[in-house]
Amino acid sequence: MGSTDSGFDASEFLRHLTSHPGVYRMLGNDGEVLYVGKARNLKNRVSSYFRSGGLSPKTQVLMGQVINVEITVTHTESEALILENTLIKSLQPRYNILLRDDKSYPYIYLSSSQTYPRLTLHRGARKAKGRYFGPYPNATAVRESLHLLQKVFRVRQCEDSFFENRSRPCLQYQIKRCTAPCVELISPAAYAEDVRHTVQFLEGRNSEVIDELAQRMDAAAAALEYEEAARYRDQIVNLRHIQERQYVSGERGDLDILAVVAAGGVACVQVFYIRAGRNLGNKAFFPRVPGETVPGEILSAFVTQYYLGREVPNELLVNIDLPDAELLVRVLSEQAGHTVVLSSRVRGERARWVEMAERNAQHAVQARVSSRAGMYQRYEALQLALGLEEPVARLECFDISHTQGEATVASCVVFGLEGAVKSDYRRFNIEGIEPGDDYAAMAQALLRRYTRISAGEGVLPDLILIDGGKGQLSAARRVLDELQLSVPMVGVAKGPERKAGWEVLHLRDGRELRLAADNPGLHLIQQVRDEAHRFAITGHRARRGRSRTESPLEAIPGIGPRRRQQLLRQFGGLREVARAGVEDLLKVKGVSRELAQAIYNAFHGDGQ
Repeated sequence: MGSTDSGFDASEFLRHLTSHPGVYRMLGNDGEVLYVGKARNLKNRVSSYFRSGGLSPKTQVLMGQVINVEITVTHTESEALILENTLIKSLQPRYNILLRDDKSYPYIYLSSSQTYPRLTLHRGARKAKGRYFGPYPNATAVRESLHLLQKVFRVRQCEDSFFENRSRPCLQYQIKRCTAPCVELISPAAYAEDVRHTVQFLEGRNSEVIDELAQRMDAAAAALEYEEAARYRDQIVNLRHIQERQYVSGERGDLDILAVVAAGGVACVQVFYIRAGRNLGNKAFFPRVPGETVPGEILSAFVTQYYLGREVPNELLVNIDLPDAELLVRVLSEQAGHTVVLSSRVRGERARWVEMAERNAQHAVQARVSSRAGMYQRYEALQLALGLEEPVARLECFDISHTQGEATVASCVVFGLEGAVKSDYRRFNIEGIEPGDDYAAMAQALLRRYTRISAGEGVLPDLILIDGGKGQLSAARRVLDELQLSVPMVGVAKGPERKAGWEVLHLRDGRELRLAADNPGLHLIQQVRDEAHRFAITGHRARRGRSRTESPLEAIPGIGPRRRQQLLRQFGGLREVARAGVEDLLKVKGVSRELAQAIYNAFHGDGQ
């Protein structure tokens, strides 16, 4: 324990460190935050990192990069937990467990400001007046519930603009999914009864609804109103079917069931959502986890990042004990405004649900590991086929797209060991070249891409794929030579009749290579090449569409929207403006000779 090259004196720092609760940040080069942690006693917790011996391999690697430590003192440990969560989400330190799930979860929303309230899916801020039921794990679960409710209670789900402009019932009324309140075929009082039953259902009070409908069915039958009795009977049958499908035995409240499983470098947290005793579905999460992190730490970090700032149910069932369960319960209860129970050792029916969540997490991990193993096999086969000394973990592929030289666009797609890295994809609008010159277009794209990477604005790949033959590869090679980058590079030329599996690979040293059609490395090349082609075509079509809808007048300096409109109105359209001479253009108010010449040149070139 002592000073670092940066001048950070650990001994002096620890000697003055407070024993209050707080948050500490481990900093690396250029102020990068490597790790954020919380502590009940900052002095004791931070000191443990600088003791010789007893550190895990993961922590040793971390401490080998730390050149400074910053702290924030808080009043309580609860405040430290909340601040730690905020910093982890905003800074995303590489040695912290990170939950990548920023989606807002869907709810069922029932409006309350209309005579005939609407039932619909809602995502986002809950500002409108009405009731919100959920959250649901995904939109599919919401739509399924809305479909079931539509069959039973027929509360409208149409947009207000559609509802307010009807003069006759829509198809939903014909198929008995709505009671046509838009044309007042149901009274407000009868509609309000359907709304009340819907709320009871969403609150988990199904038995009350069924009892009430049974009484009404008996009364209708006694009054010889058999059609009405049959309608109540159908509602009861549908509700019982829903109850069999969705309700959890012995549960009536709100709870989430969480199970964590980690294997093969992959961690999964499976969450089952139970609201008002109904199983709303489940969702798998795959947080980013540093090596050698134990499942308890993973689930604890997940609970913190997932539930802080989000609606928390009354109880959380987990498949393992959490190291800071007491602190989590205290903080979550304070945030939720009600007592939150965290249970890890349950019996009976609850134990069966926890086991089911764990089994789902295991299946998800196995599927993710198998998928990753398949990708590893492809990368290894490609390395072997190309005779590369270093393994390939990141590759980039370039393609050019244009229509007879118009609106040329180059694409760059990036693949890693887990597949496409879409956040690193780039498109380049190619300018200043002879139309249709694919070699110059390829050179410009690579020059723009790797000049930035050479300046430190990205990560250099282990392999570059060029969609094309010797010409495109030669253009790309000249760019890399100019930038003094020695990255392996392969040109992928389409085979005879452009058939998949007949590709010819042109290597940077001039050799040609053909791989067997069943070679996993070739399959990887085809996948990446096809993705680059798709990405280039999409960009080209968008650019071409924009260029064809733009007027040549828009590119002339000194002509704004008002003057452009004046020219078009005076001449009767763009075609007539193009036919006009300089003297004709001078007759338009506000057009000088220089501007008239510029307009003429835009359509005819530089001479008059």
